[in-house]
Amino acid sequence: MADGFDGSKKEMKPAEYASGAKLCAALNRPDLPALLGTPAEQPLNATGNGWWITFGSGVKIAASEAKVQLKTHTVQVSASYDDLPVDQAVEGLGVTAQQQTVLGHPAVLYSYPTIAITFNFGNGKTDSGPGGTARHVMVAADAKGGGGTSFDVVVWREDGTLPDDMALLRVAEQVLPTVPGWSAG
Repeated sequence: MADGFDGSKKEMKPAEYASGAKLCAALNRPDLPALLGTPAEQPLNATGNGWWITFGSGVKIAASEAKVQLKTHTVQVSASYDDLPVDQAVEGLGVTAQQQTVLGHPAVLYSYPTIAITFNFGNGKTDSGPGGTARHVMVAADAKGGGGTSFDVVVWREDGTLPDDMALLRVAEQVLPTVPGWSAG
């Protein structure tokens, strides 16, 4: 799980950077299925990676993510170092966005549609279309929420039904305190 950074001074990661591998280690925990309400399940796969996002202005920000897939759910946690305060992000996240507090940190709970991709290996064709709805909670890394680092925890169901917000929040409350860059509230 290599992060896409070249190590030069120009491409230095933030001091509090949580690599994809470290996010994956925090997310791929033995109690993840129980937190989701499906205690009998086992993870099918787990991945993590990191990269730079370059804006048209030339400004670069670091980002990383990890994903764990189970039979019924997929869970993702990502880290962004964009200096955008979470309470300002609520305006751009759509009508479902609700300000919240998670572990004493500013947060935003919101929905976003997924895309379904189907592979038919018999005829070599693929198809895509609308998938289910993913539920997100974006949480500031520090209790002041003044910008810097934020984490986005996402849950979507493989059957396309709406994920349980309580399960999403349980995952966030257990995983986030274990990732680099999290500041206890």
